[in-house]
Amino acid sequence: MNKLDEALRFHQTALSLRASRQELLAANIANADTPNYKARDVDFASALKNAMGGAQPQLSVATRSPLHLEGNTGNTLFGSPVMYRKPLQPSADGNTVDMDVERAQFADNALRYEASVKFVSDELKDILAAMQG
Repeated sequence: MNKLDEALRFHQTALSLRASRQELLAANIANADTPNYKARDVDFASALKNAMGGAQPQLSVATRSPLHLEGNTGNTLFGSPVMYRKPLQPSADGNTVDMDVERAQFADNALRYEASVKFVSDELKDILAAMQG
């Protein structure tokens, strides 16, 4: 079972990261008309490298009471910083969401998510065939 888990760990991590990035991109699109909203994204390659290497975020949430809960501040994703996207054409209301860029990134990430699912499916079929044969 450990070999199966190890074989699929990369795909599990990549799919989880893609899903989290999709939520980030969806938030950008949803806030396209929100004044002063800053579009955010993450460098997928470095986030995947950090996640596979087991890197943890270096900074934790500051609490003043033992009753406070550590939460996800949204500043990191799998140990990689969530960065603000540099606007190509700044708007008058301070919003940095460029819908063309966001739609392209959203579609690209969705396509890569589907490809990862296909890779996992094919790998599971190969493992099943090896076990049956």
